[in-house]
Amino acid sequence: MKVFINKQIPEIGIHMLKDAGLEIFIPDHDNLTREEWLGYCQSHDMILSVGSEFKFDIDFFNECPDLKAIALYSVGFDHVDIQEANRRKIPVGNTPDVLSKATSDIAFLLMQSVARRASYNFEKVKSGNWGDFDPLHALGQELYGKTLGIFGLGRIGYEMAKKSKAAFDMEIIYHNRNRNEEAENELNARYVPFEELISQSDVLSIHANFKPEQAELFNASVFEKMKDNAIFINTARGGFHNQKDLYDALTEHKIWGAGLDVTNPEPIYKDDPILELSNVCVLPHIGSATAEARNGMAKIAAENLIAVSKGEKMPASANPEIYSEK
Repeated sequence: MKVFINKQIPEIGIHMLKDAGLEIFIPDHDNLTREEWLGYCQSHDMILSVGSEFKFDIDFFNECPDLKAIALYSVGFDHVDIQEANRRKIPVGNTPDVLSKATSDIAFLLMQSVARRASYNFEKVKSGNWGDFDPLHALGQELYGKTLGIFGLGRIGYEMAKKSKAAFDMEIIYHNRNRNEEAENELNARYVPFEELISQSDVLSIHANFKPEQAELFNASVFEKMKDNAIFINTARGGFHNQKDLYDALTEHKIWGAGLDVTNPEPIYKDDPILELSNVCVLPHIGSATAEARNGMAKIAAENLIAVSKGEKMPASANPEIYSEK
């Protein structure tokens, strides 16, 4: 079978695919047009997709009727029409677990960076504007004993909660579709309704899988109900928050700070005024950017395609329901 990979991935994944007898094609440049990308997809049996620039929507599936499988180089799969993939019996794989620690590290880093205005103070050092000691200037806040609210307490959210509990003895509250008994037993986490989550959190961190109906869930009406000392953290998907509303909430002191590894839009415009705020830290979607996590993602993505080539189930499936359908 022929596999199209739209960008370079760690060598471990490439070697695994080749050793399994699969034919690999990777373009010699990353900036593909949709037409180029679609042409490559049409001429290959399987796709290992890096990033979410192009959507696997119903138009895509109509244009690629012979496709056998999609392996995503990501945990999230909100850019794939799973219902249409199911209808066509096309397995879609993702890469769960392997990047949970790395991504939670970034959420934990952002929480501390915002709380102590690290980005702002680093810029002062770079500009030579260190200045004299001022007991009242740009003070941060401590996290000890504060309440961490997790929206989406899955694998990544659990790691974030565990770190925060251990480091700062934070109280953990969360809102999920389902109860997380492990977090309740191990971290004394407490399930709360959404309204309580947003009103009681000193730090509110998003770790849920994004769905279209959740677009800009965190908007002006939500920020209005949050504590004025609250720190908003988003390392999941930029689509969860309305960025203008977030900026307004920060400048109007309705919340205290924000740490973002994802933005809306993404990438963020370089002149976005939110970048000028001293109580904001923005990173360029680097949640999984460790050698360990990226190698693990390549390994899982390769395993998913190798399984399909052998007529087996993907070990990490985003649509496992296709295997139980008659």
